[in-house]
Amino acid sequence: MPAAGGAVTRYLLHIDRSSSSDEMIEIPSFNVGDCYWRISCYPRGCPRLSTSTDRMSINLTLDGRVTKPIKAQVKVMITLLDQDGEPVPGYSVCTDIRDYSKVGDSYGYDDFLIHKEILESANCFTVACDVFVYRESPLSDDLRQELMDADADDVVLFQVGGETFGAHRCVLAARSPLLEAELYKGTTAGASCTQIDNMLPLVFANLLCFVYTDFLPYMAGVEEPMMAEHLLAAADRFGMEELKLVCEEKLFRELNHDTAAKILKLAVRHRSSFLREACIGFLQDAPCLEAAMAMDDGLCEHVAKFYPVLLKNMWIYEEDDELAMCL
Repeated sequence: MPAAGGAVTRYLLHIDRSSSSDEMIEIPSFNVGDCYWRISCYPRGCPRLSTSTDRMSINLTLDGRVTKPIKAQVKVMITLLDQDGEPVPGYSVCTDIRDYSKVGDSYGYDDFLIHKEILESANCFTVACDVFVYRESPLSDDLRQELMDADADDVVLFQVGGETFGAHRCVLAARSPLLEAELYKGTTAGASCTQIDNMLPLVFANLLCFVYTDFLPYMAGVEEPMMAEHLLAAADRFGMEELKLVCEEKLFRELNHDTAAKILKLAVRHRSSFLREACIGFLQDAPCLEAAMAMDDGLCEHVAKFYPVLLKNMWIYEEDDELAMCL
């Protein structure tokens, strides 16, 4: 079996059972291992499964698309606090590693017992959920053996924005035949490097990271959606559908009034039906379309060209004579 890589992230739930209702507490969508997840917790047990108040339900749910099953597990650690806020002995459990194949797949503890003697001493506690995501290496055993046997002649060089990157021809052939094809059309007679134009060096470095590992490097803040835009273009250019899906999921979570115009244009330019449909669904609400057009002067013309029905809906909503000029 190919070697595996993994990622882990910890999330905390602070629960006061003395005041908690039967309602679910949820950690909204978060990213671990380039997949999106959410954690749900019923502090007094899931009503459909148990009527006992000394039980708790915790589940990990896949909240984004994947191209192949992803293995994941959640380790739940209970830290209890007494009435003075001081910690008392707690305990932990860990789920089996399960396969998550589609949005909504959910596994965890539907009947997590909290012993009565602990409840008597501590109604307040913190639930620490460590989410582990495992990915098998995208490189087959045969390909990994080929890498071990490779020599310098099997390594090809790329020139990107003044920086040089090396990669194995056999890996490129397996993971991105279109990128391998660049070796033939991008190399001139006597040249030792293949020139990749219209791409930033950091984007190409992250693309190669994904080629070899199926993971992208950690990114935070505004860096992540900005890199997702560039990598979406690269994935479309080189026919890397798994990377394209990862980028689509990242950009989908950035969709709002400020970004709708840009994401819609990216979707059209890079042939992303998923993002296009998400943007259209968002912009079908006339106030959302109006707010988005206020942020981007070119959106009206773009929508009028590709999706005129949206403007007609907004025209009915606004009864705006100036808007009619776009149609």
